[in-house]
Amino acid sequence: MIKKVLIANRGECALSILRSARELGIETLVIYSKADANQSYIYLADEAICIGDKFSKDTYLNMDAIITCAKEKSCDAIHPGYGFLSESYEFAKKVVDEGIIFIGPNPEVIKLMGDKIQAKKLMEKIGVPVAKAVALDNQSDEEILKICTDIGYPILLKARSGGGGKGMRRVDSADEIFHSINLAKVEAKASFGDEKIFIEKLIEQPRHIEVQILSDGDKAIHLFERECSLQRNNQKLLEEAPCNFISMKLKEKLYKASLDCVNATKYTGAGTIEFLVDNDENFYFCEMNTRLQVEHAVTEMITGIDIIKEQFKIASGIGLSINQEDVKCSGHSIEVRINSVDPLNNFMPSSGRINFLFTPGGMDTRFDSAIYKDFDVPIYYDSMIGKIIVKDNKRLNSIKKLRRAIEETMIEGIKTNLGFMYALLFDVDFLKGRLHTNYIKDKEEVIINKMKEVAKNVHERS
Repeated sequence: MIKKVLIANRGECALSILRSARELGIETLVIYSKADANQSYIYLADEAICIGDKFSKDTYLNMDAIITCAKEKSCDAIHPGYGFLSESYEFAKKVVDEGIIFIGPNPEVIKLMGDKIQAKKLMEKIGVPVAKAVALDNQSDEEILKICTDIGYPILLKARSGGGGKGMRRVDSADEIFHSINLAKVEAKASFGDEKIFIEKLIEQPRHIEVQILSDGDKAIHLFERECSLQRNNQKLLEEAPCNFISMKLKEKLYKASLDCVNATKYTGAGTIEFLVDNDENFYFCEMNTRLQVEHAVTEMITGIDIIKEQFKIASGIGLSINQEDVKCSGHSIEVRINSVDPLNNFMPSSGRINFLFTPGGMDTRFDSAIYKDFDVPIYYDSMIGKIIVKDNKRLNSIKKLRRAIEETMIEGIKTNLGFMYALLFDVDFLKGRLHTNYIKDKEEVIINKMKEVAKNVHERS
């Protein structure tokens, strides 16, 4: 078993990894920036090192500094979490070259699946449907226009490296194409250090369904699917497992496609294969995330499997102790992401001190976060400050439980999206499962008006 791990992340991600490591008897070293000097996990880890000032490029993206810390503190492994360097081929290779265990797949697999065009070619080769896509590589303006016409509008511009919606833009006509390409390249460069993008056929109003997998190189299993269609600006806001609104026949196809991908790449570790599903249950490979996902918790809730612990075991060479027939789906789980944003001000980021905090509890209710009273939310990083995850026997009961959990949650001193998410939980189309990736965009004004109404009623009662 791994003896000591450097956790190359922050916030609730770092805290989740730390907890699983401690339960396995693994020593922990956490890194933090000066802006994160008040993080709770600093005091829970065996050791902590300040790695730099404030900005990500100098701290959580500083490959050499992270590896130096690992070596100086005799860590035999690095866990990248999600975001930051978790899908960086260069970082993974540097870690491995230094003789340190990278808790994730082989760097070459990260490189292959990180290139969205090459990943699509692989999936086509093994018989998995993909949306038509073409890489932009120095084509003339005339050639680009012809590519778009051949694919057919609307199209989607996407970064070839990275994910999370960065560098992604919808284009509905030729008039928009070149301006949109320039913007997509700038965002891709800023987010991933790589301005290469590609053009993909846009699937109108699809569901976003993903399959969680685990593999030790000899054995691969799936942990069912997650419904991740509720997104704003391509950023997920709410996830649930399983998806009740697609057929078992389609689910089996998605499981098979996912395991075929794992076997074709000789993948090891935890990973997620993402698909788009249209109204006729045609499905298309979207991408593979070669890391832990923010939403892994809903899968843990319905399966009882600690995915981070499995990552540690696989990376230690112990292998999977679970067979596919051992994996059971029990109940329904929903997760809402808590973002420090102001929904009434176009979801602008909100920072500052949390001067009061009360967190939800109760049966099958998780509050995954590193925040506490008097915690200072910095302006330098992603706005997600936590997650509320619930589970019950049926979807409607889980929705009711999540409403109750949000009602209990009090975070004062900063703005959050919890009021918005609470209002969403009463929307009829949400309750009926009529979900697609443009759902929030189409419903945003309705949900905000509902949020204002709820807030007014609460104010009048008080």
